[in-house]
Amino acid sequence: MTKRFDVITFGESMALFTPLREQSLEYSDTLNRSFGGAESNVAIGLARLGVRVSWFGHLGDDPQGRYILKRIRGEAVDVSRAKLVSSANTGLMMRHKVAGLEEVFYYRKHSAASRMSPEDLDEAFIADASILHITGITPALSDSCRATVERAVDMAKRHGVKVSLDPNLRLKLWTIEQAREVLLPLAAKADYFLPGMDELKRLYGTDDEEKALQEVKRLSALTVVKSVGNTNVIVRDGQTVAVPFEKIEHVVDTVGAGDAFAAGFLTGIVKGYTPEQAVRMGNLAAGFVIQGHGDWELVPTWQQLQQAMHNESVIER
Repeated sequence: MTKRFDVITFGESMALFTPLREQSLEYSDTLNRSFGGAESNVAIGLARLGVRVSWFGHLGDDPQGRYILKRIRGEAVDVSRAKLVSSANTGLMMRHKVAGLEEVFYYRKHSAASRMSPEDLDEAFIADASILHITGITPALSDSCRATVERAVDMAKRHGVKVSLDPNLRLKLWTIEQAREVLLPLAAKADYFLPGMDELKRLYGTDDEEKALQEVKRLSALTVVKSVGNTNVIVRDGQTVAVPFEKIEHVVDTVGAGDAFAAGFLTGIVKGYTPEQAVRMGNLAAGFVIQGHGDWELVPTWQQLQQAMHNESVIER
């Protein structure tokens, strides 16, 4: 039977405020409003690339929550299982870049998303997807969120739904010891594992790239280790394949690059491309995002990605 969705993902999406120019939040009187969240960023990227995707999570029934829900829906992402709750507020993050150093300030404790629980899951809904995409951010939010992620993975495995895991290691949310306790067992259950090399070394407690790669070889997942020099490395069945990428000369903002990579990679998998081709699609999608500002705003459409894949020029006027 045909699944309703290619990918389902869930987690916290927060309102995002940034200065209108490169200025400290302390001295900026005017701010730009947007939103961001690893899973909703991926969902928007997937939708733009022609993938049938659903995102769900809890948002406060407040102006920020309603704004976020409308914007995600407006990107052709299914949000039928997302909830606006009146008992808690939407999370907030503020970000600035001063003298080349970027800082993010989170106001998310006791947010609506942090109150998600396993009872919020619909097993039949998750079973109606080909892939469940999760990140390491959601289980770090609270004990109930961790239990929700673990339950969702178990539901997916029962129904033959593939599990994709991006660790998205956030040490402002938990310690590395806490992260290892949760993320390594999830990686053991995943079908697709998308860590960066820096994350991998932290998770396995080593500064040696080869040792980290040897640990990954023990997993059953098709793993893509990002940023190993100028390559991404695919680890599959104990073998490694390096997929080079061209560095972007004009880098403006790297926030959201990992989410764009996940969207491009999963699009390739869903559309039947080889893992090597899917990784290249992830590279190209991330390349779009880092050339401007925003967590998801510059994720390409399928047409734009195809043009990049075939090195086609764009007629500007």
